[in-house]
Amino acid sequence: MDGGGSGKKSSAPVWKWLFSGLCAGVVLAGVFAWALNATDQRQFCASCHIMQEAAVTQKKGMHANLSCNECHAPHALMAKIPFKAVSGAEDIIGNMMGKTPPIPPSQKQRDVVNANCVACHGPVNKTVASMAVKPYCVDCHRSVAHMRYAPISERTVGYE
Repeated sequence: MDGGGSGKKSSAPVWKWLFSGLCAGVVLAGVFAWALNATDQRQFCASCHIMQEAAVTQKKGMHANLSCNECHAPHALMAKIPFKAVSGAEDIIGNMMGKTPPIPPSQKQRDVVNANCVACHGPVNKTVASMAVKPYCVDCHRSVAHMRYAPISERTVGYE
């Protein structure tokens, strides 16, 4: 016999482990969400010297109220995470190799930016007759987000 007990094991340790795991999962999800949001912002992107001009010109442009990755990353979370990892790694490597800004975007990056332009400006796009003439919005609107055609003195200032 087992000393007069009923033979049942207590389930309290199982519930403690499950509750602890749930709490840890919630905390990790919160940290992940914060980090994902923080790495979308202009201040984070400008922390690499090759992105400072892009950050300054975006801040002065008509899309200043948007985070960098609202244009430069997919909006769907499951597509955004690997895209940010690859693009971020490419930017870090470019920064370490001393590439001058802007780092030429890959075909995938160009496609993502264009899809985001179309998604945000869909109603306007329906009235534009020349949308079929050029494959990318930035083919005609190159200076919209980062002032490409502004005088160099307005584009190359210290990051604020």
